Amino acid sequence: MDGTAGTVSFTQMKDGTREDYLLLAEHEHAYQSGTADRILSELRRQGEQTLEGYKITRLEHGLQSAARAEADGADIDWIVGALLHDIGDALAPQNHDRMAAEVIRPFVRWEVSWVVEHHGIFQMLYYAHHYGWDRDARDRFRDHPCFQLCADFCERWDQASFDPDYPTPPLEHFEPMVRAVFARKAYDPAVIREGETTALTA
Repeated sequence: MDGTAGTVSFTQMKDGTREDYLLLAEHEHAYQSGTADRILSELRRQGEQTLEGYKITRLEHGLQSAARAEADGADIDWIVGALLHDIGDALAPQNHDRMAAEVIRPFVRWEVSWVVEHHGIFQMLYYAHHYGWDRDARDRFRDHPCFQLCADFCERWDQASFDPDYPTPPLEHFEPMVRAVFARKAYDPAVIREGETTALTA
C-alpha cells in the first residue's frame, strides 16, 4: 500500500497486492451492508422524479403492488419483489425488468427473480395491441414452470396497481422487509431454491 491511509497502492488492478485486496474486502463489506439504504433511497427518488402520465408515481405503484401482495397473504420474498419490480425504471427504462431482477436475485427465491425479470413481456398482454405489437409475446414462456406465477403476479399485483384511491401504506411500512431481505447471505442455496416453484400466496 502507499502512504495514503485507506487506499490501495495500485492504479491498475493487475498490480494489486494481497494487502490491497484485503483492504478492499473490508471496504466492500461495509459498502454491501448499505445496500438496503441505497434501495430505499432509490425508491424515495421514484416518488420525486417519476414517469409522467400515470395517476400515481412510480414509488406509489411499487408500494401499491407490495400492498396488494401483502393483503393477499404473500410472503416476504414476493412482497419485496412486488415493491422493487420497477426499481430499474430510471436507469434502464428499456429493460427495467431485467435490471430489477438483478438487484434482487442474490437475496430472494429463484422464482421471484424470474417473475420480476419477465414481468415486462407479460405486462404486454394489457396494452401491446394498442401499439400494434404482439400482446401474446409471453407465450414463448408457456412451458416454463414460472409462467403462471408471472401471469398471476401481473394480473393481481402489477397491472392493477395504478389506483390513487387504493389504501397504500408508506414506504416505512415495508422498510423492515427490505432490510431483512438484503441482510441475507447472497446466493444462499437455502434461500434461492433454484428450480423450485411454490405459489404467490400461502
